[in-house]
Amino acid sequence: MEKATFGAGCFWGVEAAFRQVKGVTSTAVGYMGGTLKDPTYQDVCTDETGHAEVVQVEFDPSQVSYDDLLQVFWANHDPTTMNRQGPDVGTQYRSAIFYHTPEQKTAAEASKGALASSGKFRRPIVTEIVPATDFWRAEEYHQQYLEKRGLAHCRI
Repeated sequence: MEKATFGAGCFWGVEAAFRQVKGVTSTAVGYMGGTLKDPTYQDVCTDETGHAEVVQVEFDPSQVSYDDLLQVFWANHDPTTMNRQGPDVGTQYRSAIFYHTPEQKTAAEASKGALASSGKFRRPIVTEIVPATDFWRAEEYHQQYLEKRGLAHCRI
């Protein structure tokens, strides 16, 4: 198994999208990229900890490639809005790829470059590609939030 970590705005809908991918063996929502150890949702919502809301994906590379996961990431948010997704505003909602290996970094950069040159977006892609840091699992009520409410197939 391998890990991939993505920040694409509110983690609820992004997690639901990744959970539908064949080869994804587990997901967890949480926080990455900040300075506070073991932050809570309330801490992260202050927009002062530096964390992004993220989905950490465990996947079987014999069933799904990292490039396929990147496609799910790009398809489930607007990578051209700085620190914002829909009505959610703040650095915790930034678009970010947290890579775990040099190969993931290379793939993420190539994927971002291809998307940028595709003409799909009029504005520049602002997604950051940075090394994975400590992953802090979010509170249990955030895990599989949309599935618990029967909304896992809805995009929010």
